[in-house]
Amino acid sequence: MRTATCFRRVAVYTLFLASLATHASAQEAVTLSEPFKPGHTTKVEVQVKLTGKLALPPTEKGKAPQLVAVAGTSKLVYEERLLKPDDAEFLKTVRAYRDVSFERTVGETIQDAGIRPSVRRMVIIKAGERKAPFSPDGPLTWGEIDVVRTDVFNPALIPGLLPANAVKPGQSWKASAAAISELTDMEKVEEGSIAIEFVGIAKVNERQMARLKLSGTVRGVNEDGPNRQTLTGSAYFDLESHVLTYLSVKGTHELLDGKAQTVGAIEGQFTMTRTPVAKMPADLTDASLRDLDLKPTAENTLLLYDNQELGVRFLYARGWRVGAVQGKQVTLDHARGAGILITIETPAKVPAPDDYLKEVSGYLTKEKAQITATEKPVRIRSEPVQLDRFSLDVTFGMEKVRLEYAVLKQTDGGLTVAARLPADDADLRPEVTRIVRSLSVTKKIVEEKK
Repeated sequence: MRTATCFRRVAVYTLFLASLATHASAQEAVTLSEPFKPGHTTKVEVQVKLTGKLALPPTEKGKAPQLVAVAGTSKLVYEERLLKPDDAEFLKTVRAYRDVSFERTVGETIQDAGIRPSVRRMVIIKAGERKAPFSPDGPLTWGEIDVVRTDVFNPALIPGLLPANAVKPGQSWKASAAAISELTDMEKVEEGSIAIEFVGIAKVNERQMARLKLSGTVRGVNEDGPNRQTLTGSAYFDLESHVLTYLSVKGTHELLDGKAQTVGAIEGQFTMTRTPVAKMPADLTDASLRDLDLKPTAENTLLLYDNQELGVRFLYARGWRVGAVQGKQVTLDHARGAGILITIETPAKVPAPDDYLKEVSGYLTKEKAQITATEKPVRIRSEPVQLDRFSLDVTFGMEKVRLEYAVLKQTDGGLTVAARLPADDADLRPEVTRIVRSLSVTKKIVEEKK
């Protein structure tokens, strides 16, 4: 269950500076605007703490949801450079992550996540409510994407927190829909708003800062379902560098049932600091980015599945979703009605391709399916890894499907693949081929003791 969405958005303002002196500067209007133009680079540190109770769906109809305790912390440190977007409606940055830690406990289950050093440089593209990260240096795992996807995207957040015109202390305005979406992850806000007030000018570490205060309650829907979020916090805008350097938000995230009753609540703390970068980091310079493909393609957006416990590794397109992992089997599903079953075998149990075809054909005949065409096994990879494929066109009653099969054999073990595709969806076949060609066994597969 993904719960980071509601964790990172709620926080408490805990910065107390004994030397902080707020100046009235009462009648002077100031412009609070950060120049988010290509090349704008900042160093960002985000820390999140959370605690509360989460409602799990009932296992039986009519029963009340089960409440489980939730706690977690996370820390992200990265430098972020704004890039020229590929489309006028997009926002695009490149990040270099320096420190990543993410841990949460749901009930008795401990979950953690990170980002491998080899893919810590990522491109983030945001279009409307959708945010898509990819690394030009290699495929990402779903866990790595989730760490980034649940973080705020400052080019969308900060302009929506700042006023459109010059303001004086005491004046207030409402956060934009885009800023509320970043703070709450709500796909749709049904009611409420977030108000922001310019409190005054403060001197912090010998720099002039505009102090802002925000508060409000919004109700809407995100990936966790219907919810209500109450937020309070503060921010500081550096009047010399024209950068929002500090944001701290405290809030309560209430999960709601169909009758808008609270069925779980999570409280947390979100704190972010940002500083301008004077010298561009080596991995974000024009020279280091010049030879990289910074536009999303079918290749650089591939996902990596690497299950070290099972001993299987493969790449897959983002339209596919890894589903159940049971015993020595992994399933993938596609929204267009396709499915794949991968089974890990010991070296002795890997079937010969012709035997596998005979076994499949016998099963289909027994199920009274009509086989209308057969492509016999063909070897597509040789030593040291043997990979063979075959396929059948089959009719089950009124339904026509394409069945794709593969057998992979290595010294340490092997795999069988069974894919079921809609007969008229030829676009999915190359994606299955890519998955099959990327398969590998990553450890010695041994017979489990009974």
